[in-house]
Amino acid sequence: MSEPDFLSSSKIAIIGLGLMGGSLALALRGRCQELLGCDIDEETLTLAEQLNTFDQLSRNPGDILPDSDVVVMATPLNAILKLIDKMPDLHPGSAIVFDLGSTKTLVMQSLAVLPGRFDPLGGHPMCGKERTGLQNADAGLFEGATFTFTALERTSDKAKSFANQLTTAIGSLPFWIDADTHDRWSAAVSHLPYLVATALTAATPFESAPLVGPGFRSSTRIAATPASVMLDILETNRENILESLKKFRVEIDRLELLLAEDEHEMLNHQLKQSADRQLSLAGGISMGNIQ
Repeated sequence: MSEPDFLSSSKIAIIGLGLMGGSLALALRGRCQELLGCDIDEETLTLAEQLNTFDQLSRNPGDILPDSDVVVMATPLNAILKLIDKMPDLHPGSAIVFDLGSTKTLVMQSLAVLPGRFDPLGGHPMCGKERTGLQNADAGLFEGATFTFTALERTSDKAKSFANQLTTAIGSLPFWIDADTHDRWSAAVSHLPYLVATALTAATPFESAPLVGPGFRSSTRIAATPASVMLDILETNRENILESLKKFRVEIDRLELLLAEDEHEMLNHQLKQSADRQLSLAGGISMGNIQ
């Protein structure tokens, strides 16, 4: 028996029309009953109006949320937490409340205390760009990407069905995972790489710029992500990121020692082992949904 089509009949409000919120809006255009958008930046709202994607736009969430069946919070993490606190006053009815935050533990704790009329759902699409803002939004951003979802015990089957329908519509791959595991894994595959790219960029002398090629660019690309985006992530997942940094430091120290002591055979073994491991990791070894 097929699931009821909740997506096409939903009025979806997206708060935060930057890269992620804007891309989701573009991907959902024509796939839901109405799209409602909110952003505090006037230039962003002007651009959103020019895109002709939304049925209604406002700087004030209270103007659009009462009409929505689904609330998508696509702001920075600390703003998401503040929105959840204000949600009972902003939305007088019932709705699926859904976020796109890069860490999940604090968000899910906040969603858990919402009044019973709200249906909480955590989300995090594993995709993005180092250039943010609605001007960089792309309807194809989510295609082929893993889209993680985190449920609470009270999360309804309707919300879970909506999540699956959403990923089908935008071309993503749904992956259900608990908040703690999500944050631990994200520290390793997303947040640590940002810090590594940042450190590599800082350690590279300016005079070497004429020799910069694709390898350096791909290794440091995410260092260009605005600090305003990353600071909330680093703050809300600090312990997991610190643990990932410790493990990374062990590996860097091992490579340094092998190189310093001219251990050619061991260094060769380590490099080959890492090359094989990279292929497996980048291929997305399937471990199933983690609940």
